[in-house]
Amino acid sequence: MQTYTEAAAEAADVLRSKTGIESHDIALVLGSGWLPAVDALGPATSELLSTDLPGFAPPSVEGHAGTIRSINVGGKNVLAFLGRTHFYEGKGVRAVVHGVRMSAAAGCGTVVLTNGCGGLNPDWAPGTAVLIKDHINLTATSPIEGAHFVDLTDLYSARLRAACREIDPSLDEGVYVQLPGPHYETPAEIGMVHAIGGDLVGMSTTLEAIASREAGMEVLGISLVTNLAAGISGEPLNHEEVLEAGKLAAARMGSLLGQLIAAI
Repeated sequence: MQTYTEAAAEAADVLRSKTGIESHDIALVLGSGWLPAVDALGPATSELLSTDLPGFAPPSVEGHAGTIRSINVGGKNVLAFLGRTHFYEGKGVRAVVHGVRMSAAAGCGTVVLTNGCGGLNPDWAPGTAVLIKDHINLTATSPIEGAHFVDLTDLYSARLRAACREIDPSLDEGVYVQLPGPHYETPAEIGMVHAIGGDLVGMSTTLEAIASREAGMEVLGISLVTNLAAGISGEPLNHEEVLEAGKLAAARMGSLLGQLIAAI
């Protein structure tokens, strides 16, 4: 059986062959609600189905396209994943983080992880972008196999967060908490998240961030608050409001990503 490093290297070799690009610079993982934002980055030089590359599974979540675009943004080769594999899909942790590992093997030194999430701060209206300053992983698992002890003290790059705030000084920061899903949290669980220091809650990102750090990439996380977390507003939750919030914020998020890529 291949190691996950070997699997990532194999996928990166196929990526180079299919795109004709020897090395990419920045990986961009687009979460729920973020797909409309990628169009603001410009036309793709190449677009593939993720399943054209070894190790990737077809998407199973609405709002995740299952394609990978290579886009030249200001002279930088950006590898944009229009969707991700989630832990709750039951395909294993390797599948969840295969994309970021392949990105590192393809030359990326930076990864931008985005997601759609619930917000615990009532001042964060749907459509608010929040920088992730730290996370709490409540999936009870890790993408790292074996005795590899990876330091996560400064997992989410202070340098990249500062670059974002230079572009948009209004950007706030928060601690992102990942729960397994796919069910939404109960109000009592949101109360627990608040008690342990969480500001944002979702079902992705933390495992990819850990794998990205292990692979040597600088990590930036940006959450798009698509709804107030369970029990905050008293309203029921649904996936459609996640996608709608993304559509409404698409132009602003695309502009932020484009300016950020130019700055790093």
